[in-house]
Amino acid sequence: MAQSVLLTGAAGRVGEAILGGLADDHEWRLLDRDPPTDDQPGEFVVADISDVDTVRDAMDGIDVVVHLAGDPRPEAPWDSVLANNIDGTQTIFEAAVDAGVEKVVFASSNHAVGAYETTERTPELYRTHDDYRLDGTELPRPSNLYGVSKAAGETLGRYYHDEHGISVVCVRIGNLTEGHPPIDYERGQAMWLSYRDCAHLFDRCIRADYDYEIVYGISDNDRKYYSLERARDELGYDPQDNSAEFLDE
Repeated sequence: MAQSVLLTGAAGRVGEAILGGLADDHEWRLLDRDPPTDDQPGEFVVADISDVDTVRDAMDGIDVVVHLAGDPRPEAPWDSVLANNIDGTQTIFEAAVDAGVEKVVFASSNHAVGAYETTERTPELYRTHDDYRLDGTELPRPSNLYGVSKAAGETLGRYYHDEHGISVVCVRIGNLTEGHPPIDYERGQAMWLSYRDCAHLFDRCIRADYDYEIVYGISDNDRKYYSLERARDELGYDPQDNSAEFLDE
């Protein structure tokens, strides 16, 4: 069944992938600080997530919030990740609870666990067959301040679920590229997320029933070191793409 969805950060790359695959599948209200450049489905609200009143108004009549907005730069300074990624995310959760929204889908990041790569997996990081995979049950281990902000967002989601009963899924997004995985970049190939699989994963986040979950947002890559089991079992995620198929070509 189609849902009424508020998509924050709608003008970004993840928003582009989601809307490219799901524009006709749900009723959309899009929020971004930059006005749209192309035709977009539904209503578009030009606002920053620090604008509390506008964010609250945008929640009216919404079933699900997909929260992508924030400073996406891995090298972002603390003042920016604090204001945009932490304070902004808390504003979203608080407004969602007050509006009676059923679910919040939080765009986390591989950077929330990036330090595992340098401490646990070297020197043979991208092995094809490996029993060691991060599955979402591990503690965060950020690789930069951006990752710290995403770990904080996951913890905010845990709090708002436990305290207020809202359903929350945190998607640790890998390397999203359109068309094909990164060339000559093993890390990007291991955590590649195709546009098609991205749209499908977020559709499952919108439609599925869950309590609080952390899942990995990657395609079904042969060389993956993130587990897809939670996303498959709890959301019904069924990725179709695999970076190895492009490399073989």
